Formats: sequence, structure tokens, C-alpha cells
Amino acid sequence: MVEALGWGALAASSLILGGLLGLSRAWPDRVVGLVLAFGAGALISAVSFDLFEEGLKVGRAAAVAAGLAAGALTYFVCDRAVERLGEGGSLALGSLLDGVPEQAVLGIGIAAGEGVSVSLLAAIFVSNLPEAIGASTDLREGGWRPSRIGLLWIVVATVCTVATVAGYAIADAAGGDLRAAINGFAAGALLVMLVDSMIPEATRKAGRVAGLVTVLGFAVAAGLS
Repeated sequence: MVEALGWGALAASSLILGGLLGLSRAWPDRVVGLVLAFGAGALISAVSFDLFEEGLKVGRAAAVAAGLAAGALTYFVCDRAVERLGEGGSLALGSLLDGVPEQAVLGIGIAAGEGVSVSLLAAIFVSNLPEAIGASTDLREGGWRPSRIGLLWIVVATVCTVATVAGYAIADAAGGDLRAAINGFAAGALLVMLVDSMIPEATRKAGRVAGLVTVLGFAVAAGLS
């Protein structure tokens, strides 16, 4: 349990670090866009190799598909509820909805004796940073106070850390299909967030070069996988 707590806190700490970086100065739009593009590439890799493919290995395709649909619909509905927060709110929501199941999978793996998945841990950490930087920058531009933004990331990081411990706790009851559904849920939420918020924001701020940086982010994360 302590091991799961420690690794979960490490993975989630990048949310707070990214939030602090986003608040540390007024980052140029182009820089924020490039960071978001790199993170988008890393997340596409995570969806492909660490979530969807891994889900098919541990459970039935039907379970992955059910989780995928549930994650996509959950993000779609919740995002409409927080639209008034702007793009930053959408990115923060994405961090929460994909972070919780991702870190639950991390905790399940630790409890099952599989050790820490370095590729998943790295994908979580690498993708959290640009999401938090981009969201913090947008929220500050939208009039949020720095203290309020900092509190937001502390709450999100805490919930994600608790998800790792929860995954560890339910590992015995989590059969292959449940693990597959959790992977699918994270993948579905991520895909909708990427298309609705992260990639359009990256392209708007960084221009056409965002596509090249997205490929770079994908290559780096895929290499870690």
C-alpha cells in the first residue's frame, strides 16, 4: 500500500509541477502550443500502447469497448458542464478523467506483483506536464487567481494519487475484464479530450508546426513504451 502511495504521488506530482510552471510566468502562446502538441503526441502513444493495447491483453475486447464508450461519453458530458471555464477547464477535466483510471491501473499492477510499469509511469508523468501548463495558462488568462489554480491542481493530484491506492486495494477483485474496462475508459476520455481541446488549442497557438511536434511527442513516449 505504501509503495502504491509513493508511486502514485510521483506520477501525480507532475500535475502540480506543470501547474506551477504555468503560473510562474506569462508563457508566449507559441511555447504553450508547442508544449501542448508534444503532450498530445505522448497521450496518443499512451492510448495506443499503454491503455488500449494493454487492455486487449488482460481482458476481452468487449470490456475494452465498453470502457472506451463510457470514458468518451463521460468526458463529453462533463466537458459540456464546464465549458464556461474555457479551454483550461477542459484540459484540467481531461487530466482528472484520464488520470484516475490510468493511476488505478498502475496500482493494480503493483498489487498484482507485476512491479511498476515504467512506460505507463513515464507516459502519465510526461503527458501531465503539458496538460497542466496549458490549462494553468488558459485559466489565468480567463481571470482565475493563482491561488485558486494551485488549489485545483492539488485537488486533482490528490484524487489521482488516491486512485493508485484504490487500484492497489481492489486488485484482488479486479479481474481481467475490469482492468480492460478501466484501460478503455481512460483511452476513451483521452481521445475525446485530445480532439475537442488539446490538439485544436495546440494548433491555434503554435501553428502548423504543432503537427511535427506532436509526432515528436509520440515518438518519445512510444520509445519509453
